[in-house]
Amino acid sequence: MPRLSLVQAELLAQAALRGAGASPAMAAATARALVEAEAVGQSGHGLSRVPQYAGFLANGRADGAAEPVLRAGRGGAVLIDARNGLAFPALALAEQEAIERAQKFGVAWVGVTDSHHAGALGLPVRRLAQRGLVALAFANSPAAMPVAGGRRPLLGTNPVAAAFPRRDAAPLVIDLALSQVARGRIAQAAKAGTPIPEGWALDAAGQPTTDATAAMGGAMLAMGGQKGALLAMVVELLCVALAGAAFGFEADSFFEAEGNQPRLGQALLAVDPGALAGQAAFLDRVETLVTTMLQDDGVRLPGARRDGLAAVAAQEGIEVPAGLLATLEELARLGGKA
Repeated sequence: MPRLSLVQAELLAQAALRGAGASPAMAAATARALVEAEAVGQSGHGLSRVPQYAGFLANGRADGAAEPVLRAGRGGAVLIDARNGLAFPALALAEQEAIERAQKFGVAWVGVTDSHHAGALGLPVRRLAQRGLVALAFANSPAAMPVAGGRRPLLGTNPVAAAFPRRDAAPLVIDLALSQVARGRIAQAAKAGTPIPEGWALDAAGQPTTDATAAMGGAMLAMGGQKGALLAMVVELLCVALAGAAFGFEADSFFEAEGNQPRLGQALLAVDPGALAGQAAFLDRVETLVTTMLQDDGVRLPGARRDGLAAVAAQEGIEVPAGLLATLEELARLGGKA
Protein backbone atom coordinates (compact mmCIF):
# COMPACT_ATOMS: atom_id res chain seq x y z
CA MET A 1 0.00 0.00 0.00
CA PRO A 2 1.42 3.45 -0.88
CA ARG A 3 2.78 5.47 2.02
CA LEU A 4 2.92 9.27 2.32
CA SER A 5 4.55 11.50 4.89
CA LEU A 6 2.13 13.64 6.88
CA VAL A 7 3.31 16.71 4.96
CA GLN A 8 2.82 14.98 1.60
CA ALA A 9 -0.64 13.78 2.62
CA GLU A 10 -1.69 17.22 3.80
CA LEU A 11 -0.46 18.95 0.63
CA LEU A 12 -2.21 16.38 -1.56
CA ALA A 13 -5.46 16.70 0.39
CA GLN A 14 -5.25 20.49 0.12
CA ALA A 15 -4.76 20.32 -3.64
CA ALA A 16 -7.61 17.81 -4.02
CA LEU A 17 -10.00 19.95 -1.99
CA ARG A 18 -9.07 23.04 -3.94
CA GLY A 19 -9.66 21.07 -7.13
CA ALA A 20 -13.13 20.28 -5.80
CA GLY A 21 -13.91 23.96 -5.19
CA ALA A 22 -12.77 24.71 -1.66
CA SER A 23 -11.05 28.03 -1.00
CA PRO A 24 -7.35 27.89 -0.03
CA ALA A 25 -8.21 28.60 3.61
CA MET A 26 -10.96 25.97 3.72
CA ALA A 27 -8.78 23.40 1.96
CA ALA A 28 -5.91 24.01 4.37
CA ALA A 29 -8.02 23.74 7.54
CA THR A 30 -9.81 20.64 6.26
CA ALA A 31 -6.69 18.87 5.04
CA ARG A 32 -4.97 19.52 8.37
CA ALA A 33 -7.85 17.96 10.30
CA LEU A 34 -8.19 14.94 8.02
CA VAL A 35 -4.50 14.09 8.06
CA GLU A 36 -4.38 14.50 11.83
CA ALA A 37 -7.25 12.01 12.08
CA GLU A 38 -5.34 9.59 9.84
CA ALA A 39 -2.27 9.93 12.05
CA VAL A 40 -4.15 8.86 15.18
CA GLY A 41 -5.76 5.89 13.48
CA GLN A 42 -9.20 7.39 12.79
CA SER A 43 -9.16 6.79 9.06
CA GLY A 44 -12.96 6.98 8.93
CA HIS A 45 -12.52 10.69 9.55
CA GLY A 46 -9.40 10.93 7.42
CA LEU A 47 -8.46 11.13 3.75
CA SER A 48 -11.40 8.96 2.68
CA ARG A 49 -13.58 11.97 3.44
CA VAL A 50 -11.98 14.05 0.67
CA PRO A 51 -13.97 12.47 -2.21
CA GLN A 52 -17.13 12.73 -0.07
CA TYR A 53 -16.49 16.42 0.61
CA ALA A 54 -15.73 16.92 -3.08
CA GLY A 55 -19.20 15.60 -3.87
CA PHE A 56 -20.75 17.97 -1.34
CA LEU A 57 -18.88 20.91 -2.85
CA ALA A 58 -19.83 19.94 -6.41
CA ASN A 59 -23.50 19.59 -5.53
CA GLY A 60 -23.83 22.72 -3.43
CA ARG A 61 -24.19 20.88 -0.13
CA ALA A 62 -21.16 22.83 1.09
CA ASP A 63 -20.06 26.32 0.02
CA GLY A 64 -16.37 26.21 -0.85
CA ALA A 65 -16.04 29.99 -0.59
CA ALA A 66 -17.59 30.31 2.88
CA GLU A 67 -15.65 32.07 5.62
CA PRO A 68 -16.79 31.61 9.24
CA VAL A 69 -17.82 34.70 11.17
CA LEU A 70 -18.75 35.60 14.74
CA ARG A 71 -22.51 36.01 14.76
CA ALA A 72 -23.13 36.80 18.43
CA GLY A 73 -21.40 36.76 21.77
CA ARG A 74 -21.37 37.97 25.36
CA GLY A 75 -18.70 37.26 27.94
CA GLY A 76 -17.63 33.64 27.78
CA ALA A 77 -20.32 32.68 25.26
CA VAL A 78 -20.00 33.12 21.50
CA LEU A 79 -21.73 31.84 18.37
CA ILE A 80 -19.80 31.16 15.16
CA ASP A 81 -21.55 30.90 11.80
CA ALA A 82 -19.86 28.39 9.47
CA ARG A 83 -21.98 29.85 6.64
CA ASN A 84 -22.65 26.42 5.13
CA GLY A 85 -19.00 25.71 4.43
CA LEU A 86 -17.09 22.62 5.48
CA ALA A 87 -16.87 22.59 9.26
CA PHE A 88 -13.14 22.82 9.86
CA PRO A 89 -12.47 26.56 9.37
CA ALA A 90 -15.32 27.26 11.81
CA LEU A 91 -14.02 24.69 14.28
CA ALA A 92 -10.54 26.22 14.11
CA LEU A 93 -12.04 29.62 14.90
CA ALA A 94 -14.06 28.00 17.70
CA GLU A 95 -10.85 26.63 19.25
CA GLN A 96 -9.27 30.08 19.17
CA GLU A 97 -12.30 31.71 20.77
CA ALA A 98 -12.56 28.98 23.40
CA ILE A 99 -8.96 29.49 24.49
CA GLU A 100 -9.16 33.26 24.62
CA ARG A 101 -12.51 33.43 26.44
CA ALA A 102 -11.74 30.64 28.91
CA GLN A 103 -8.46 32.33 29.83
CA LYS A 104 -10.27 35.63 30.30
CA PHE A 105 -13.55 34.52 31.92
CA GLY A 106 -12.63 31.12 33.38
CA VAL A 107 -15.12 29.31 31.15
CA ALA A 108 -16.15 29.50 27.50
CA TRP A 109 -19.01 28.06 25.50
CA VAL A 110 -18.56 28.30 21.73
CA GLY A 111 -21.45 27.27 19.54
CA VAL A 112 -21.12 26.68 15.79
CA THR A 113 -24.14 26.88 13.49
CA ASP A 114 -24.85 26.26 9.80
CA SER A 115 -21.99 23.78 9.80
CA HIS A 116 -21.17 20.40 8.31
CA HIS A 117 -19.52 17.07 9.16
CA ALA A 118 -17.35 17.66 12.26
CA GLY A 119 -14.78 14.88 11.91
CA ALA A 120 -12.81 13.53 14.88
CA LEU A 121 -13.82 15.64 17.90
CA GLY A 122 -11.06 14.24 20.08
CA LEU A 123 -8.53 16.32 18.18
CA PRO A 124 -9.71 19.86 19.05
CA VAL A 125 -10.31 18.99 22.70
CA ARG A 126 -6.83 17.50 22.93
CA ARG A 127 -5.33 20.76 21.68
CA LEU A 128 -7.33 22.72 24.26
CA ALA A 129 -6.12 20.39 27.00
CA GLN A 130 -2.55 20.96 25.85
CA ARG A 131 -3.21 24.63 26.67
CA GLY A 132 -4.18 23.65 30.23
CA LEU A 133 -7.95 23.72 29.73
CA VAL A 134 -10.55 21.08 30.44
CA ALA A 135 -12.48 20.72 27.20
CA LEU A 136 -15.64 19.06 25.95
CA ALA A 137 -16.96 18.95 22.40
CA PHE A 138 -20.34 17.96 21.00
CA ALA A 139 -21.75 17.62 17.48
CA ASN A 140 -25.03 16.56 15.98
CA SER A 141 -25.26 14.64 12.72
CA PRO A 142 -27.88 13.43 10.21
CA ALA A 143 -30.59 11.31 11.81
CA ALA A 144 -29.64 7.68 12.37
CA MET A 145 -31.13 6.70 15.75
CA PRO A 146 -34.61 6.85 17.28
CA VAL A 147 -35.41 8.74 20.47
CA ALA A 148 -36.03 6.68 23.61
CA GLY A 149 -39.08 4.52 22.91
CA GLY A 150 -39.25 5.59 19.26
CA ARG A 151 -38.82 3.75 15.98
CA ARG A 152 -37.92 6.42 13.39
CA PRO A 153 -34.41 7.87 13.01
CA LEU A 154 -34.55 11.35 14.57
CA LEU A 155 -31.21 11.76 16.33
CA GLY A 156 -27.71 11.61 14.96
CA THR A 157 -25.02 9.38 16.40
CA ASN A 158 -23.94 12.67 18.00
CA PRO A 159 -20.31 12.29 19.11
CA VAL A 160 -19.03 13.54 22.46
CA ALA A 161 -15.37 14.19 23.27
CA ALA A 162 -13.60 15.36 26.42
CA ALA A 163 -9.98 16.06 27.30
CA PHE A 164 -8.28 16.64 30.65
CA PRO A 165 -4.77 18.08 31.06
CA ARG A 166 -2.16 16.14 33.01
CA ARG A 167 1.04 17.14 34.72
CA ASP A 168 4.02 16.35 32.46
CA ALA A 169 2.03 13.85 30.39
CA ALA A 170 -0.30 13.73 27.41
CA PRO A 171 -3.92 14.67 28.17
CA LEU A 172 -6.60 12.11 28.85
CA VAL A 173 -8.82 12.14 25.74
CA ILE A 174 -12.22 10.45 25.52
CA ASP A 175 -13.96 10.41 22.13
CA LEU A 176 -17.06 8.38 21.32
CA ALA A 177 -20.20 8.35 19.23
CA LEU A 178 -23.44 7.46 20.98
CA SER A 179 -24.62 4.62 18.75
CA GLN A 180 -24.31 1.01 19.90
CA VAL A 181 -21.87 0.38 17.07
CA ALA A 182 -20.36 2.34 14.20
CA ARG A 183 -22.60 2.39 11.10
CA GLY A 184 -19.59 1.26 9.08
CA ARG A 185 -19.63 -2.12 10.84
CA ILE A 186 -23.25 -2.65 9.81
CA ALA A 187 -22.41 -1.62 6.25
CA GLN A 188 -19.53 -4.14 6.19
CA ALA A 189 -21.85 -6.90 7.43
CA ALA A 190 -24.42 -6.01 4.76
CA LYS A 191 -21.76 -6.17 2.07
CA ALA A 192 -20.54 -9.54 3.34
CA GLY A 193 -24.06 -10.91 3.79
CA THR A 194 -23.44 -11.74 7.45
CA PRO A 195 -25.90 -11.15 10.32
CA ILE A 196 -25.45 -8.56 13.05
CA PRO A 197 -26.16 -9.04 16.76
CA GLU A 198 -29.62 -8.15 18.00
CA GLY A 199 -29.59 -4.78 19.73
CA TRP A 200 -27.56 -2.98 17.09
CA ALA A 201 -30.36 -1.74 14.85
CA LEU A 202 -34.01 -1.69 13.81
CA ASP A 203 -35.44 -2.38 10.36
CA ALA A 204 -37.56 0.10 8.38
CA ALA A 205 -40.68 -1.05 10.26
CA GLY A 206 -39.04 -0.23 13.59
CA GLN A 207 -38.52 -3.86 14.59
CA PRO A 208 -35.26 -5.31 15.98
CA THR A 209 -33.28 -7.01 13.26
CA THR A 210 -30.17 -9.11 12.77
CA ASP A 211 -30.28 -8.55 8.98
CA ALA A 212 -27.57 -6.01 8.20
CA THR A 213 -29.17 -4.99 4.89
CA ALA A 214 -32.49 -4.34 6.62
CA ALA A 215 -30.63 -2.39 9.30
CA MET A 216 -29.10 -0.10 6.69
CA GLY A 217 -32.63 0.88 5.68
CA GLY A 218 -33.79 1.29 9.25
CA ALA A 219 -32.26 2.89 12.33
CA MET A 220 -29.23 2.36 14.51
CA LEU A 221 -29.71 1.94 18.25
CA ALA A 222 -28.05 4.02 20.92
CA MET A 223 -25.47 2.51 23.23
CA GLY A 224 -26.95 1.75 26.61
CA GLY A 225 -30.50 1.67 25.31
CA GLN A 226 -32.77 4.47 26.45
CA LYS A 227 -30.00 6.12 28.50
CA GLY A 228 -27.84 6.48 25.39
CA ALA A 229 -30.76 7.80 23.38
CA LEU A 230 -31.46 10.42 26.04
CA LEU A 231 -27.80 11.44 26.06
CA ALA A 232 -27.95 11.79 22.25
CA MET A 233 -30.99 14.02 22.73
CA VAL A 234 -29.00 16.17 25.18
CA VAL A 235 -26.26 16.60 22.57
CA GLU A 236 -28.82 17.39 19.88
CA LEU A 237 -30.35 20.17 21.97
CA LEU A 238 -27.00 21.60 23.07
CA CYS A 239 -25.76 21.80 19.47
CA VAL A 240 -29.02 22.84 17.82
CA ALA A 241 -31.24 24.84 20.15
CA LEU A 242 -28.48 27.04 21.57
CA ALA A 243 -26.94 27.68 18.16
CA GLY A 244 -30.03 27.86 15.95
CA ALA A 245 -28.73 24.99 13.83
CA ALA A 246 -30.65 22.16 12.13
CA PHE A 247 -31.74 18.96 13.84
CA GLY A 248 -30.41 15.68 12.50
CA PHE A 249 -33.77 14.78 10.99
CA GLU A 250 -33.67 18.05 8.99
CA ALA A 251 -30.32 17.19 7.38
CA ASP A 252 -29.98 14.82 4.43
CA SER A 253 -27.69 11.81 4.78
CA PHE A 254 -23.94 12.22 4.41
CA PHE A 255 -23.94 8.99 2.41
CA GLU A 256 -25.37 10.89 -0.57
CA ALA A 257 -23.48 13.54 -2.54
CA GLU A 258 -26.74 15.29 -3.41
CA GLY A 259 -29.06 16.80 -0.86
CA ASN A 260 -29.52 19.87 1.30
CA GLN A 261 -26.99 21.97 3.14
CA PRO A 262 -27.10 20.19 6.51
CA ARG A 263 -26.75 23.31 8.72
CA LEU A 264 -25.59 21.16 11.65
CA GLY A 265 -24.29 22.42 14.98
CA GLN A 266 -21.22 21.89 17.12
CA ALA A 267 -20.19 23.17 20.54
CA LEU A 268 -16.97 23.52 22.50
CA LEU A 269 -16.88 23.96 26.27
CA ALA A 270 -13.57 25.04 27.80
CA VAL A 271 -12.88 25.49 31.52
CA ASP A 272 -9.77 26.96 33.13
CA PRO A 273 -9.08 24.89 36.28
CA GLY A 274 -7.37 27.95 37.75
CA ALA A 275 -10.78 29.60 38.05
CA LEU A 276 -12.01 26.85 40.41
CA ALA A 277 -9.92 24.71 42.80
CA GLY A 278 -6.74 25.84 41.05
CA GLN A 279 -4.45 24.33 38.43
CA ALA A 280 -2.22 22.53 40.95
CA ALA A 281 -5.15 20.99 42.83
CA PHE A 282 -6.75 19.92 39.56
CA LEU A 283 -3.60 18.24 38.29
CA ASP A 284 -3.06 16.50 41.66
CA ARG A 285 -6.59 15.07 41.56
CA VAL A 286 -6.18 13.86 37.97
CA GLU A 287 -2.93 12.09 38.83
CA THR A 288 -4.55 10.44 41.84
CA LEU A 289 -7.15 8.89 39.54
CA VAL A 290 -4.59 7.89 36.91
CA THR A 291 -2.31 6.26 39.47
CA THR A 292 -5.19 4.32 40.97
CA MET A 293 -6.44 3.20 37.55
CA LEU A 294 -3.02 1.89 36.54
CA GLN A 295 -2.83 -0.37 39.57
CA ASP A 296 -5.00 -2.81 37.59
CA ASP A 297 -3.21 -4.77 34.91
CA GLY A 298 -4.53 -4.16 31.41
CA VAL A 299 -5.79 -0.61 31.99
CA ARG A 300 -5.03 1.70 29.08
CA LEU A 301 -5.46 5.40 29.57
CA PRO A 302 -7.93 7.03 27.15
CA GLY A 303 -6.05 8.61 24.28
CA ALA A 304 -2.81 6.69 24.86
CA ARG A 305 -3.20 4.42 21.82
CA ARG A 306 -3.85 7.37 19.53
CA ASP A 307 -0.85 9.23 20.93
CA GLY A 308 1.31 6.22 20.10
CA LEU A 309 -0.05 6.00 16.56
CA ALA A 310 0.55 9.71 16.03
CA ALA A 311 4.19 9.34 17.07
CA VAL A 312 4.67 6.49 14.60
CA ALA A 313 2.91 8.39 11.81
CA ALA A 314 5.13 11.42 12.37
CA GLN A 315 8.17 9.22 11.73
CA GLU A 316 6.89 6.76 9.15
CA GLY A 317 3.98 8.52 7.46
CA ILE A 318 0.60 6.94 6.74
CA GLU A 319 -0.62 4.28 4.36
CA VAL A 320 -3.11 5.39 1.71
CA PRO A 321 -5.05 2.79 -0.33
CA ALA A 322 -4.02 2.91 -3.98
CA GLY A 323 -7.54 3.62 -5.22
CA LEU A 324 -8.00 6.50 -2.81
CA LEU A 325 -4.58 7.90 -3.69
CA ALA A 326 -5.49 7.86 -7.39
CA THR A 327 -8.75 9.68 -6.65
CA LEU A 328 -6.96 12.35 -4.63
CA GLU A 329 -4.37 12.83 -7.34
CA GLU A 330 -7.08 13.18 -9.99
CA LEU A 331 -8.92 15.81 -7.92
CA ALA A 332 -5.62 17.64 -7.45
CA ARG A 333 -4.97 17.56 -11.22
CA LEU A 334 -8.43 19.01 -11.86
CA GLY A 335 -7.55 21.86 -9.53
CA GLY A 336 -4.34 22.49 -11.41
CA LYS A 337 -6.26 22.84 -14.68
CA ALA A 338 -8.76 25.33 -13.20
